[in-house]
Amino acid sequence: MFSLKNKHAVITGGGSGIGRAISLLFAKQGATIHIIELNADAAQQTADEAIAAGGQAYVYAADISQQQQVLDVFAKINRVDILVNNAGIAHVGNLERTSPDDLDRIYNVNVKGAYNALYAAIPKMKAIGGGAIVNMASIAAWVGITDRFAYSMSKGAIMAMSLSVARDYLADNIRCNTISPARVHTPFVDGFIAKNYPGKEEEIFEKLSKSQPIGRMGKPEEVAALALYLCSDQAGFITGTDYPIDGGFITLNN
Repeated sequence: MFSLKNKHAVITGGGSGIGRAISLLFAKQGATIHIIELNADAAQQTADEAIAAGGQAYVYAADISQQQQVLDVFAKINRVDILVNNAGIAHVGNLERTSPDDLDRIYNVNVKGAYNALYAAIPKMKAIGGGAIVNMASIAAWVGITDRFAYSMSKGAIMAMSLSVARDYLADNIRCNTISPARVHTPFVDGFIAKNYPGKEEEIFEKLSKSQPIGRMGKPEEVAALALYLCSDQAGFITGTDYPIDGGFITLNN
């Protein structure tokens, strides 16, 4: 089950964290992975690890917020069965501490970046008779998170965009779903804590871990396993649906 043999999967932001875990798992399950990443060196490390384990992997350096760069990358990929829109950035601040530049920066990467990849991938999926898309949303699209105005905006947009794509391409056999993680322990989280809470890293890590009712952060590999299922043929009856992977954050945090 959950074989991706003979499928070609495009993963944005596959150089670290969740994207890296998805890339490695998809390659393990037989997919040829195509990693689009601003940090080409990090993406190459992921690809090298996938290849060393017997997989097939390719790396493309691109800024997903720039449509022409994304179109140029997809022009090099002959077949697209799977798209995982994972690349994204964060911003800390409420509305008053979100400048127009902050809002534009988040929108350009998190929203326009996903749009650019969708715009490039869907014609290729239509050409082969179907495909599977997973867009990375967030619990911030479901519940109010303190000081995450711009980030929450972007993930709410991802949710709405995904429903639109799922509806519009039913007849083309293209499925589109979202995953909404709570806090997942990635290098990004460690860097965020170190930058914003110097000297209090252990204390803040513990606090953030305990904010999940289950008592810990998620693991990138757990998100990757869910993405694998949603992109596999076994999930062929699932589209237009969001899957929180949140340690109970949305429903049990009271």
